[in-house]
Amino acid sequence: MAAIQEYKCPCCGGAITFDSTIQKMKCPYCDTEFEMETLADYDKELRSEQADDMSWKTDTGDGWREGETEGMRSYVCRSCGGEIMGDENTAAASCPFCGNPVVMMGQFTGSLRPDYVIPFKLDKQAAKEALKKHYMGKRLLPKIFKDENHIDEVKGVYVPFWLFDADADADMRYKASRIRSWSDSNYHYTETSYYAVRRSGSIAFENVPVDGSGKMADDLMESLEPFDFSKAVDFQTAYLAGYLADKYDVDAEQSVERANERIRKSTEDAIAATVRGYTAVARESGSIKLNNGKVKYVLFPVWLLNTTWNGQKYLFAMNGQSGKMVGDLPLDKGAYRKWLFGLTGAIGAAVYAVLYLASLL
Repeated sequence: MAAIQEYKCPCCGGAITFDSTIQKMKCPYCDTEFEMETLADYDKELRSEQADDMSWKTDTGDGWREGETEGMRSYVCRSCGGEIMGDENTAAASCPFCGNPVVMMGQFTGSLRPDYVIPFKLDKQAAKEALKKHYMGKRLLPKIFKDENHIDEVKGVYVPFWLFDADADADMRYKASRIRSWSDSNYHYTETSYYAVRRSGSIAFENVPVDGSGKMADDLMESLEPFDFSKAVDFQTAYLAGYLADKYDVDAEQSVERANERIRKSTEDAIAATVRGYTAVARESGSIKLNNGKVKYVLFPVWLLNTTWNGQKYLFAMNGQSGKMVGDLPLDKGAYRKWLFGLTGAIGAAVYAVLYLASLL
């Protein structure tokens, strides 16, 4: 026995059947009518759709050159287990990430050699000044915090990043509708027209960053973006002099999912922005295929400031290139309650005024 082909309504999803009286396919749920040719083309599109193909070739970079790591030293944190590296003159008594003691392990070995490095543009004093400016304008910050918050340590750290390049070919399908309303002397009419909208296009992505350090929170590092890659230079160990460099513990293969997530969202948003002129639009399906994928290993400059206030530690980070400062701040609960009470009172007064005016109409 042959299988029976079942068609679903593109408008409401209900099963549609052939109506012999009108010689068309008709949905019994929303009464939408379809020409046979239209459904055949729609079914052909559904059958031709493909799944996402967002695979990467992640074997990138070279190993360290002979003799290049002779002056480098490796340090391991007793608490978080993080491994950092510096030159033989770098004194690393504490971990720049959690502030706990580190142990010097001796000669640095292993790990992939970075392809590029963005050198530090701003110094330690600039980081301290940026922290002071970070406090300004924060009305819910405890007033004594900026005076009593003690900076325990300021460290310049090169943070490992993977940069992903690719061309994204996208094919998206949307369900759209347009509503038209009018009235006569007897009735008010509403007409809803449904459309199947398809968009295809290509977008080139360059230097999509993914943090290669498991000790640095992704949201913290993404808050420091962007870094200007046009200022990057070929890696040389001389750039590490006087600074620490975090050894990546999240490799390129493990970073692919995060890179794809960022590329997928940017692609979907860009394609969706081209669907205009409708009352409502909903994405129905689609696929993204990546071509010419490349991965680079780069070190980004970051100043880390470990501070202590009221027995609690706070970590702040500054983009060593642009000066952008990020970090969590404590909340003055008393000031917050006053602010919340004032906001609630303002909303209540506004609602009362609207209701009073409505009662006068």
